[in-house]
Amino acid sequence: MSRRVVAVAQSFKETLSVREVAAAYRRAIAAVRAECRIVCASDGGDGLLVALEPLLVRRTEQRCHGPLGEPVFVTTGWLDEHTAVLESRLACGLGLVPGARRDPLRTTTRGVGEWIDTVVAAGAQTVYVGLGGSATMDGGIGMARAWGWMPHDGNGRPVEEGGGALADIVSLKPGRRPGTRLVGLADVSSCLLGADGAARFAAQKGADPPAIGQLTRGLERLVAATADRGGRELAEREGAGAAGGLGFGILCFADGDLVRGADWVLDRVGFGEVLPGADLVLTGEGAFDETSFTGKLTGEVLRRAREAGVPAALVTPRATVLPPGVELETGSDEATWTGSDLERHAVVLLRRALRLPLS
Repeated sequence: MSRRVVAVAQSFKETLSVREVAAAYRRAIAAVRAECRIVCASDGGDGLLVALEPLLVRRTEQRCHGPLGEPVFVTTGWLDEHTAVLESRLACGLGLVPGARRDPLRTTTRGVGEWIDTVVAAGAQTVYVGLGGSATMDGGIGMARAWGWMPHDGNGRPVEEGGGALADIVSLKPGRRPGTRLVGLADVSSCLLGADGAARFAAQKGADPPAIGQLTRGLERLVAATADRGGRELAEREGAGAAGGLGFGILCFADGDLVRGADWVLDRVGFGEVLPGADLVLTGEGAFDETSFTGKLTGEVLRRAREAGVPAALVTPRATVLPPGVELETGSDEATWTGSDLERHAVVLLRRALRLPLS
């Protein structure tokens, strides 16, 4: 009797796309002669529109500013005539900034605000914003600048864009709210401030220790400047620290909401419907660490598999923590994998997890 494997494919950050991961899983499952069901998913970052592709009625292209102020073209997915989905990384993501230029002291989310204005003008009444893969740590004030919000220093001068200048904020000139319902799909459960807040992810955006300290002070100043708008309470909300504080910006400057992106996507792509009766759930990501349990897709897939009583297997180039009760296949000194690497490791993992002969 053939075994049935449900494989949840997501992008491996900056190395493999969702489609490449899905193809590698499909080949590996075929190699062990198991029945295959691929679910493409995302927690709000890279691959969100690919995961939702079967549900989209159309795509449109817009133009806005990127994280360093350069013009970029972005793609909007439409779930219906009045519901748009944005991957914020397309306007403020790491993929838009060469490694040597990554600097969250300078990068801005202004383009996200411009993009939202464009889709609202095109008829969007609800806008879902995927939060993940950002190159920014400006607390969403860059996005709000596109709506007329302007931070000032102690001399009444406008504060420069980017996370580095947030520490100079003394006052904030209010702007308008976007004419839509805005919902952020948070890829992490982190609040804005503290050791487990947005600063936890600053190093991967290019910040060194002194810069992280400056960025942290800046976010604290932004919260203080928005205290009369509930900034202190909003900063404590789950997901407020997502995308360098863009989650906080959605709450504070747009009166928006935040939901867990992994939950939202998995519910819509039907993961719960294909899970019962499966012999194994296969998933993986570019690096598995303690943050994988803070709202990331992999942690949510493993949790749901455990609750459903379905064995789970995880394949990843690097793992710094061991998920309990999960079969694990990882690399040795390999920093990243090609699609062929992923396929090869997945075959080894599947044979072990399904108790099949190793050759």
